[in-house]
Parts: sequence; structure tokens; C-alpha cells
Amino acid sequence: MATFGTLSDRLTETFRNLRKKGQLTPADVDGTVREIRRALLDADVALPVVKEFTAKVRERALGDEVNRALNPAQQVVQIVNEELIAILGGQQRRLQFAKTAPTVIMLAGLQGSGKTTFAGKLAKMLEKDGHTPLLVAADLQRPNAVNQLQVVAQQAGAAIYAPQPGNGVGDPVQVARDGVETARRQQHDVVIIDTAGRLGVDAELMKQASDIREATDPDEVLFVIDAMIGQDAVNTAKAFQDGVDFTGVVLSKLDGDARGGAALSVASVTGRPIIFASTGEGLDDLEAFHPDRMASRILDLGDILTLIEQAQSAFDEAEAMKVAEKLATESFTLEDFLEQMQQMKKMGSMKKMLGMLPGMGQMKQQLEDFDEREIDRTEAIIRSMTPGERRNPKVLNGSRRLRIARGSGMTVTDVNSLVNRFDQAAKMMKTVARGGVPNIPGMGPVPGAGRPGASSKRGKQQKAKGSRSGNPAKRAAENAGAPAPAVAPTGSGFGLGGAKGAPTEADLAELQKLLGKG
Repeated sequence: MATFGTLSDRLTETFRNLRKKGQLTPADVDGTVREIRRALLDADVALPVVKEFTAKVRERALGDEVNRALNPAQQVVQIVNEELIAILGGQQRRLQFAKTAPTVIMLAGLQGSGKTTFAGKLAKMLEKDGHTPLLVAADLQRPNAVNQLQVVAQQAGAAIYAPQPGNGVGDPVQVARDGVETARRQQHDVVIIDTAGRLGVDAELMKQASDIREATDPDEVLFVIDAMIGQDAVNTAKAFQDGVDFTGVVLSKLDGDARGGAALSVASVTGRPIIFASTGEGLDDLEAFHPDRMASRILDLGDILTLIEQAQSAFDEAEAMKVAEKLATESFTLEDFLEQMQQMKKMGSMKKMLGMLPGMGQMKQQLEDFDEREIDRTEAIIRSMTPGERRNPKVLNGSRRLRIARGSGMTVTDVNSLVNRFDQAAKMMKTVARGGVPNIPGMGPVPGAGRPGASSKRGKQQKAKGSRSGNPAKRAAENAGAPAPAVAPTGSGFGLGGAKGAPTEADLAELQKLLGKG
């Protein structure tokens, strides 16, 4: 989401100023719309899209739905969110599979847009869903394009059809046609055709792409576009729409630091939905595109649904039940801790996951300072222990800790810190497993938690402070009418229960301490 970082900052600041006003005047609305227009233009969003967007926002913001709202500022934010979703395509659109296999997916786009890498990402994603994709190397023009696709296919664990060496040798149309036939014979249910690109749009590029489409009759033609391309994104998209008539868009390099707003214009200008978003260089860094979730990220409202989906895909439910049982029986060991860390790593970048939480746009510096390598260092220390030491850290004397430090490339202080953090974490998790209320440093206890009917010393103390009147009737009346003491939470895990809904610096520091160095 770094691509839309500047746009997100500008819009968030605009709405922050808007929330200070109890009632909105037409001048306030015009000022807000003017700031939104500037933010979108600075982010390279196409001018026609900006005009249409701001006109709709202004019309709705001056309408009755805002005037009747209890909180007009929040209503304007909701309007901007809804109109932003409309720009991004409205509803999510999934891949359309053929009724009779194989489903043919053709990739198109300029050279360097990320088609070949996306082919591998898509193949890996489809394999996880139970499909058997076949990659077809029909880019015979770019130097070493065939070799690159072969490497990507091997990393993704997908089959590949590459009869020609490429580098200007071979007929790409014939290769694409034969690739579909090969998939049909070998019973692959999906064919992904990687086609050639150019540094710019030209007649030869469009002729070849059009011939491949005519020869293979693809079910989907995906236009892969670099999110950092700038204003050329709209012109390039129009050219490919006229020449190839793609059915969907793929945004690549969304993890870059360019303005990237032009990519937001593609769906609105072409009328074609964005289906996938590529968010990194790894083959797992591919997401189905959800317009509503992307709009929430841009407005710094978080993307909890995607975070939950990633957690569900990474964590095994049966293993989670085993861990819960071990916590309840106090048999949770460093081996279990290592397995949990490995499952967390499957979810991807910790910074990306934290960035999906609401309000994290206001804590960019803290996120940047978050060192994900500490997880690897912690893993190295645990792996340097013997199985017996992992199961019972109490046997770790001075000489054992020195050996572990040398084996992991760390210091004895690092080993001591890890053991202490594990003890604290284990105690905290045991408290939770028993139905108690853990007191997490930097976050505080959760009020009202714990087992039903469980009493605390604080509750007994409050009870003891009731009326001491000698008159039983008066004492009962005073005790019955005494207001219950209100206990305010001192903090919340990752800010989800806090007043502002955003994590605090103490929360991030504590998470860093638990996962890495304290």
C-alpha cells in the first residue's frame, strides 16, 4: 500500500480538519472538496475521473443526507469512501472459469509491467485452490523471457510449456495455440499464456496480441499494469482495450513508493474491473482485489477482513486446538513457540499485517522502525537448543546458554532475554487459558474479562467499602443506591478497543518485545 501512501496521508489530514467542525457549511464542503481534488491530482489520478468524483462528492455532501446526519463530518467521510469504491470498480470480480476445461487466461501489458512474475503468482494461487495450471511461454521476443518463466514456474511448482528458446526465435501464436492443445491432452484445467510486451504501445505489439487472442479464444484477458507508471496508465489501458479488449486488470508493484493514483483511474476509464493486486516480489504476494477494502486502506480505515483471511489461511485449526490444550495444561514449550512463529511467518510481512489495522497511517515511523528480522534471530536461538532444552528451559545453565549463543550467532544476553520473554508470555497465556485477565505491559488488563462469577481482591475491597450505618434499613438502602465503581481500560491490544481505534506506541513496542529483542 506504499503506492497510495501520499494520497492516504492527504485525505486523512483533510478529514481530520473536517472532524473538528460540529456543523458543516457550504464553505466547509467546498474547502474539503478542493483539498480532495488537489490530493487526487497530485496522486496522478486522471483529470476526468477527478472531476466526476469531486462533483459527486460535493453534490452528496451538500444534500439532505449530510444535513440530517448526527455527525456531518463522518457522513462526508462515508460519502468519499463510497465514491472511492465506485472509482475502483464497485463490486469484487472473480476469475471466470470455462464450463469445459481448460480455462485459458491470456496476459497482456507493456514490457516490465510484471506479466511473467504475475504468471507464477497466479499459478501458485490457483494450485492452492486445487487447480492444475500450465504456464505457456509465448513471450519469444524479450531476452531470456522464456528462461525467466521457467524459473518462476519451478518456484511456483507449476508445469510449463516452452518449446521455443525465445530471444527472437519461434512463432508466439503457434506456441500459444499448441500450449492450449497440450493442456487439453495432459488434463490441465487452466492455461496461463505469457505474451510479449513492448517499451511502448505500437502496431506490432497489438497485432501479435490480437493474433494470440484469436488463435486461443481465451476466457480471460488480463491487462497487467505497473501501478507506478504515472499518467501514461490511462492512455496505455485505452490502447490495449482497443487493440486486445481485455476483460480484467491486474495492478502490479503496489508496494512501490510512487504516487500511483493513475492506476485508480483504469477501472473507471475502461469500464473493466481490477481483479488482482500484486503487493510484493514474492510469489505469495498476490491478493484478490476488493474495491471496498482498498478504499478503506486508502482512507486509513484499515482492512481487517483481509487480515483475518490471511490468518485463517496460515493457521491450522487442529494445531491451534492442540496449542490451546497445551496452554491449559501448562505444557506449552519453546518448541510450540517456534511452531507458532513459523505459522506467523507464513502470513507474510508483519509490517503489512500491522498496516491493515485502522489508524496505522498515523504511525508510519513506528512501523518503519519495526524490525522483522528479530523473528529470524529468535528462531535461530531456539533452533540452537537441544530438544530437551526447548521442552524444559529451566535446565539452561551458564555453559548451555553460552553454547546456544555461539551456535545462533547471538550473545548470551540475547539468549537470556528470550528465555525471560518466553516465561512472561507463557504466564500470560496460561492466565488467559484459565479464564483469567492478563495484565499486558503497555496494554493493561481487559475489564470484564475472565470466568463468569470469578471474584477479585479489588471487588472484595469495593464491597467492603459499603455503608457502615448502624441502622440495618438505612445501611441496606445506602448499599443498594451506591453507584458501582467504573473501571476504565488502561489500554487495548493493538488499539482495537481503544478510543481512537489505533494502536499506541506502547502496543507496538510490546509486540516488538515479545517477537524480538526487548
